Amino acid sequence: MDRAYGDRMARTLAIRLAVLRNAHALSMVPSTPPERRHQLHRDWRGHYAVDLIHPYRLIFKPNHRPLPRLPDGGIDVAEITAIMIVDVIDYH
Repeated sequence: MDRAYGDRMARTLAIRLAVLRNAHALSMVPSTPPERRHQLHRDWRGHYAVDLIHPYRLIFKPNHRPLPRLPDGGIDVAEITAIMIVDVIDYH
């Protein structure tokens, strides 16, 4: 990784962490770019990601027990107020 790419990644990561830190609930983290909060599936079921610099993602999961649920069984992102950072990876 060259220095310019590393600097850009560090800035992007700092911005995403600030967005997550300042959100009162996960629903306040935009699901549109540049953050693009999205729920993951398969091996990452129960986790979420936000975009960093393609192809990398910041992976996190709700830090709630029990997990807030919607009537249909989905996760209630409006009630997720704590998360745990898991990794920064290219999961593709």
